[in-house]
Amino acid sequence: MITLITGLLIPLLGTMLGSAFVFFMKDEMSMRLQKTLLGFASGVMVAASVWSLLIPSMEMVSDNGRWAVFPAVVGFLLGMGFLLMIDELTPHLHIGTDKPEGPRSRLSRTAMLALAVTIHNLPEGMAVGVVFAGAENGAAGLSLASALAVSIGIAIQNVPEGAIISMPMRAAGNSKWKSFVIGSLSGAVEPLGALAVVLLASFMTPVLPYMLAFAAGAMFYVVVEELIPEANEGEHSNLSTIGFAIGFVLMMVLDVILG
Repeated sequence: MITLITGLLIPLLGTMLGSAFVFFMKDEMSMRLQKTLLGFASGVMVAASVWSLLIPSMEMVSDNGRWAVFPAVVGFLLGMGFLLMIDELTPHLHIGTDKPEGPRSRLSRTAMLALAVTIHNLPEGMAVGVVFAGAENGAAGLSLASALAVSIGIAIQNVPEGAIISMPMRAAGNSKWKSFVIGSLSGAVEPLGALAVVLLASFMTPVLPYMLAFAAGAMFYVVVEELIPEANEGEHSNLSTIGFAIGFVLMMVLDVILG
């Protein structure tokens, strides 16, 4: 139980650490660094989706032969579709832009920024929750060590994510403490989402392969729809590519060593 609670909270600690950069950096984060960190986060999420979610999803039903890929395909597409639906139905505003996305609403700018962050972080929380659920239920290819690897990997990519959220808040005129709190709270949805998935999975063990792939699809949606376009927009896109490679390799190594 202690391992489970720790694993669910580690990603939040990563976000808080990144948000704390606002106390040590006087100026707004440089575009070079921001693009590198966006690429890094993308690499971590893609590697975690493949090694920790999609492959275990197929290994759990390996007795089905060629049809072992079916739950992964269905779950992945459902995860992509679910995030697409939320993206279309939820009014939100991404940091660095002035044009809201989704349906029109009278929500404040801060509220729409918070919704955008929630949409972004929800898949990460789901991924952590479902791998821990799989490990707790003895799923093939998943262990508590591999689940912990996912949690640590998500936490590592949450460090730059927290900084990317808190630093613009500070540059916009908010106090350091307010920027830190907002940046930290942006990661609060992850342990809550992870806990909900763990509780749900305990009653739905037969559909765990689908849930693993669902989380992978949701994370891929965030990477393809948001992170990569932002990282490759304008100059210095080569830095985001380097960041992607580093994040991907780091997550892959973590999963293999700890798994």
